[in-house]
Order: sequence, then C-alpha cells, then structure tokens
Amino acid sequence: MFQKLEEIEEKYEELTRLLSNPKVFSAPPEFQRYSKEQAEIAEVVRKYKEYKKLIQEIEGAEEIIADPESTAELKKLAETERAELSKKKEEAERGLKLLITPKDPNDEKDIILEIRAGTGGGEAALFAADLFKMYAKYAEKRRWKVEVIDSSTTGIGGFKEIIASIQGKGAYSRLKFEKGVHRVQRIPVTEAGGRIHTSASTVAILPEAEDVDIKVDEKDLRIDTFCASGPGGQGVNTTYSAVRITHIPTGLVVQCQDERSQLKNKAKAMRVLRSRLLEMESEKQDKERSLDRKSQVGTGDRSERIRTYNFPQNRVTDHRIGLTLHRLEYVLEGDLDEIIDALTTNANTERLRNL
Repeated sequence: MFQKLEEIEEKYEELTRLLSNPKVFSAPPEFQRYSKEQAEIAEVVRKYKEYKKLIQEIEGAEEIIADPESTAELKKLAETERAELSKKKEEAERGLKLLITPKDPNDEKDIILEIRAGTGGGEAALFAADLFKMYAKYAEKRRWKVEVIDSSTTGIGGFKEIIASIQGKGAYSRLKFEKGVHRVQRIPVTEAGGRIHTSASTVAILPEAEDVDIKVDEKDLRIDTFCASGPGGQGVNTTYSAVRITHIPTGLVVQCQDERSQLKNKAKAMRVLRSRLLEMESEKQDKERSLDRKSQVGTGDRSERIRTYNFPQNRVTDHRIGLTLHRLEYVLEGDLDEIIDALTTNANTERLRNL
C-alpha cells in the first residue's frame, strides 16, 4: 500500500510541475487534463501527508520516552501522546486503504428509481407512494432534481408502480443500498377494525446510463404508441402520446405516458431502457453483484425485506446491519442520512476485510 501511496505522491508532484510549465498553461486541453488528474488524487496525497506527519510525531514521542534524561512526568506525557497518536494512525491507515481501493464506477451517476407495490394490495400501493415521497424529500434536502418518468396510480392515492430519475452529485453512491423489499406494519386507512397489517413494496436503484455507456441499435427496438390512461386531461387521453419500447434481444419492455409529447415520452423511456441494459451488463461483468435485475427487488414478498417501517412503535429497522431508529416520522420526511451513513460504513468495512 505504501509503495502505491509513494507513487501517487510522486505523480502529484509531477503534475504540479507540469501545470506550472508555461507551455502547458498556454495549451488549454492539456492544462485541463492535468488539472483533472491532479484533482482526482489530491485528497489521497493530502491524507498521506497527514499520515506521514503522524508517524513523525509518534517517533518524536518515542524518542522522549527512550531518552534517559527525560523526567518521569515528561515520559508520562509522551506515552499519553503516543497512545492518542497511535489511534489516529490506525484510523488514517483505514482511510488511506479505502481511498486507494477501486471505487464503484457508478457512484457519481444519476439514478433511475423504480418503486412497485408488492404484497398487501391497496395498502402496499399507499406505502409505495410514501416511499416515493421519502426519497423525493431526501433528494430535495440534497438539492437533487427529481423527474417522474412513468407511474400507475390507484384510486386511493397509491402507486402500483412509479419510475423516476434523480439527478445530482453522488446520487447513486448515496441511494444504491436502498434497493430491495421494504416492509410496513401499520393500520391501513381502509381497515375498519383497527388491526395492524403487514405490506411490502419493492425498490430498485439503477445507475442512469449515458450514451457512451450503452449503445442501443434502433433495429433492435420495437416502438408502439397508444393513448395514455389515467389523469391528464383530454389532450393526453385521446392522442397517441404514450410510448412502449421493446428491446428485442433482451425482451425488456419500457413504457412512458407521463408527458403530453410522444417525443418526450420516447426520450424518457429510452433513459430507463439504457439504465436497465447497463445494469444487466454490469451484472455480467461483476460476479459479486446479483445475477439478474430481479435480485434487487425479489418477489415483493414480506419475508425478503431489507427494512421494516413499524408505525405503532415509531420504529425503522434495517435488517442488514441490525440498525433500529425510533423516529419513523423523520425518516419518512427524508431524514435518511443516519441509515445511509451506517450502510456505507458497513460496506466500506467489508471492502477493507476483502482486501
């Protein structure tokens, strides 16, 4: 690891010399490329320099402890300082390992969010709507943009299915652990007897593919148009604005009817299609990830849950890491950082263990 860190530091110094060269400065493309390279490793170099300073401070404390002329009081202070510095050194080493470990290439991408009602009928659809509101509010807190691509509503305000894009820096890195079955335990609004019901909805998080990520050949597509259903007024429901795209080689089907314009619906549907194709390609390349896209959401059965939202106890429990919070109302308002940070820390720990 330290050999690699030395190489990174040398690379940083070399880039610094290049950026100060008048010839490079007068060539914008080169200057931009070198600046980007330097920015990508700047944090690693800064942390490594801090680590080396800690080593020097530990060595200084050890010299005082070993010096026969040091007083007992001075040695005691040096031993205390060495113990504190050693803890910082261990933390710094873990941080450096994470920094030089290859990251998920999709972490900085925007995402396609798909939520579907699972077990529980109308109550599951209402819960799907609650989940969408939760993620939309979280996105709003982080100043991300949320755009609904397609949805299928129920008569009581729920969603059988809703697909949206969330655009913002690090959206995938923050939300990628949300994929799976989410279970709710509460008294449904439709329940006259006051009994607690258990329902579930599924969440899929797909990194949004760009044109450079996935090339889709037009001859591999079958595109059908039809009249949109549901709310939207006469202009939506009587014109062939809705679009259904079938990717013939894989059998994937995507449709969009959210916009009045057929062209806009087609563009949105293509974004979802490319993202699903990117997910399929990623799964082939990475055996540690699921074998197919269904593994993100399972069957929607309650027993496959990753998280439970218990209304009577005001409790949220993430079953993967055993985290329980008794502030459900805040979580549903988009206060997800504590859960996401804990999941990220757990994933980073696993990465370090696998090194």
